[in-house]
Amino acid sequence: MTALHDAPTALERLDRQPYTYVRRELVEPDWRRFPGWSHVTEAQWRDAQWQRVNCVKNVKQLRKVAGDLLTDRFYDDLAKDMDAFATMSMLIPPQMFNTMAVDAELSPDAFTEAFLNDPVRRYMLPVSSDRDPKWPSHPHSQRDSLHEAEMWVVEGLTHRYPTKVLAEMVSTCPQYCGHCTRMDLVGNSTPLIDKHKLSLKPVDRQDQMIEYLKKTPGVRDVVVSGGDVANVPWPQLESFLMRLLDIETVRDIRLATKALAGLPQHWLQPRVVEGLERVARTASRRGVNLAIHTHVNHAQSVTPLVAEAARTALEVGVRDVRNQGVLMKGVNATSDDLLDLCFALQGEANILPYYFYMCDMIPNAEHWRVSVWEAQELQHAIMGYLPGYATPRIVCDVPYVGKRWVHQLAEYDRELGISYWTKNYRTGIELEDPEALDRRYPYYDPISTLGAAGQKWWADQT
Repeated sequence: MTALHDAPTALERLDRQPYTYVRRELVEPDWRRFPGWSHVTEAQWRDAQWQRVNCVKNVKQLRKVAGDLLTDRFYDDLAKDMDAFATMSMLIPPQMFNTMAVDAELSPDAFTEAFLNDPVRRYMLPVSSDRDPKWPSHPHSQRDSLHEAEMWVVEGLTHRYPTKVLAEMVSTCPQYCGHCTRMDLVGNSTPLIDKHKLSLKPVDRQDQMIEYLKKTPGVRDVVVSGGDVANVPWPQLESFLMRLLDIETVRDIRLATKALAGLPQHWLQPRVVEGLERVARTASRRGVNLAIHTHVNHAQSVTPLVAEAARTALEVGVRDVRNQGVLMKGVNATSDDLLDLCFALQGEANILPYYFYMCDMIPNAEHWRVSVWEAQELQHAIMGYLPGYATPRIVCDVPYVGKRWVHQLAEYDRELGISYWTKNYRTGIELEDPEALDRRYPYYDPISTLGAAGQKWWADQT
């Protein structure tokens, strides 16, 4: 005879799971809590031009917006970072700034503490105390850590994978993330980094890109990026996209824009929506997959305006809106944070969770980076909660290799934090390299994640 036990209640079932899903309605934080925006109307807030004009670009503007909410403790910390560590200049749209410290008490000390601990602030407005005090940069960090410029076939067109290219249309964004992998090129120079510049006129650069794609039929997938395509004047961007659609061998076009989350007002402008619909309808008639790839790193940034922008793109014919986040300590490197973000994207904004990249090995990024084994554990921890098609892959973008799922490494020295990876194709600069497919390519964990022996070994190397 089989013994029957009392079935657990629904609440008991939830309590026994490592993660508990609770649907959360999206909310637009009240921007009027900031003294500098206390009289801003909803119409102004929804206006893309107002958002651009009122971006926070420097400390003076930050003080004007925050009033007395931030104490000198924060500004001193920020000044140290801008002088010694920052690889990106300050540029934060009001929409993005408004998703920081959303529930903080509005007294200077309490708000400053909440602001310092805020996950969105940690990557959009880093301060000196965020950085790793001993190893701010890995010894193998590089300005162009993925060597994209080495693989330019014409200026701004990276041919890294056999069937895919990356078209850098512009070297600016509506917002600058502190961890930007293209910090070598994108944005204004900082006291630490003298940025490289695109030299060709946009029209000449785009002409060269189109000509290369016409004579290279093996390329079927074009990521149109930058910078951020939201900073390309719409008539110019639409013209380029229509020219891409005239190339019969191009079958996938992806528009890369963090502005869908950082400045959704841009993608809600009537002229942009109408133009996007023209491009989407043309793509549909020609059987080309047109998608938007955005970059959201924390659930706080998923607001009703972001959802409205994503749904508008889908309504006018864009096939998919997908998210490519970056895995960062202090921002989203826990299973709860990742799942909260994915459910907000997938369930509330119709944005498909797609990838989470391990933060690239640029200078002064060690406090954000996680080790390969930590990324593997996070991939395991998020399985089984989301629909399979909406479960993001955590990937390591290995220099000279490309994106690899974090479990695809060939060898891993956990003590020294060195993993080795292989690949099954040659990049454009390796076509004559007979060893490219047999070589093992190294990737390095943050030294702070190693044990005493590993840290000593690295200290002895420097």
